[in-house]
Amino acid sequence: MIITKEVHDIDTPTGVMRTYVYRPDVAGQFSTIIFYSEIFQQTAPIARSAAILAGHGFVVLVPEVFHELNPIGTVLDYDDIGKDKGNADKFAKPLEHHDSDTQAMVDFARSQAYCTSKVAAMGVCIGGHLAYRAALNADISGAFCLYPTDIHSNTLPCEALNDSLTRTGDIAGEVALVFGKQDPHVSSEGRKVIYQKLEQEGVSFSWQEVNAQHAFMRDEGERYDAALALQMYLQAVAFFQRLLN
Repeated sequence: MIITKEVHDIDTPTGVMRTYVYRPDVAGQFSTIIFYSEIFQQTAPIARSAAILAGHGFVVLVPEVFHELNPIGTVLDYDDIGKDKGNADKFAKPLEHHDSDTQAMVDFARSQAYCTSKVAAMGVCIGGHLAYRAALNADISGAFCLYPTDIHSNTLPCEALNDSLTRTGDIAGEVALVFGKQDPHVSSEGRKVIYQKLEQEGVSFSWQEVNAQHAFMRDEGERYDAALALQMYLQAVAFFQRLLN
């Protein structure tokens, strides 16, 4: 399916959020996937991931996740400077601001003639956490979370008892979580904490642990696993087709 790309600046309670829109280049209405990036924002690998999803018949929104903290259009490099800046942003932005960003994107999608009313979320790394977090919103039908960080450790800023793990019971839709066993960011003990909480709260979820490192989806760098990445894209597409179509 041929796709087209647009850029929209969406108003949020914490400022303008540049959002990149990938969608089928044909007439009709399509369900929406909010695709949350790594700390580096919309890099080339993230753009390619969004294009793959859109090519399967979805509208894909890629927000600048730290729009309050950077000039519009900021993309951080995959180097120590970029990593340090991205991590600083991650610990500076309250989760509540991500919540209002998600609602702004839901409202945006539902105002577009080419979107249905159905919205889901997907993300990698911190974006995997933000997809999980988005699933706390009743308007989000489900979330596909790839190696989500900081859920188990409750290290991101938020109000008391408003961290994502504590609020797991508010997830109404279905979530899929994928972790790399060789990922140093989420240990085996950390994964168990998340799994047990999901079971305890009765959330509808699926769970995979694969032999891969952190960022195995990113098609730049030595940790990329092309075979696993292809499997995940196929699983994500099937997941969203079942939930949204």
